[in-house]
Amino acid sequence: MSDLDLLTQSLARNVKRWRTDRGFTLDTLAARAGVSRGMLIQIEQARTNPSLGTVVKIGDALGISITTLLDYEQGPKVRIVPAEQVVRLWHTDAGSYSRLLAGAEAPGPLEMWDWRLMPGESSGSDPHPPGTVEIAHVTAGELSLTVEGAEYRVPAGSSVTFEANAAHTYANQGEVPMEMVLAVSVPPVQ
Repeated sequence: MSDLDLLTQSLARNVKRWRTDRGFTLDTLAARAGVSRGMLIQIEQARTNPSLGTVVKIGDALGISITTLLDYEQGPKVRIVPAEQVVRLWHTDAGSYSRLLAGAEAPGPLEMWDWRLMPGESSGSDPHPPGTVEIAHVTAGELSLTVEGAEYRVPAGSSVTFEANAAHTYANQGEVPMEMVLAVSVPPVQ
């Protein structure tokens, strides 16, 4: 079985499990996530590989991390994620990528990401639920972060925190690759 097949089946099982645990119907989850009911049916039947944006919306609507949605093992309280199990969820032909390093439910979803943006590339994000906070530490290059239309420059060695309940974009306007570690904390579903 390929890694993609394993992720598709894990996503199907976990979306259905968490939707049921939350007491959500397909229609309720579709409305909360801004995803069509038909897409949710395809996901729960492992008949599609949704975009990262769709997976994020479903996780936010369920109040769980992407790591939990894609987890194919429910392990012990200590979980080591071997390098070969890190999931690359977004990439470009130029070499930009984001990798989900680890995640936990503490008390809401908490995720840690490894990002690389090549010169001239960017990646936008829809607003997350109110109370969501992101913390980034730039390890190489310079991050151009735009939040609610305002741009902030974060050079290598510097960190930034921001409330992520507004549209935001990560960009590299420099001439060398930008690398950062990003943590995302989403409040639990009420």
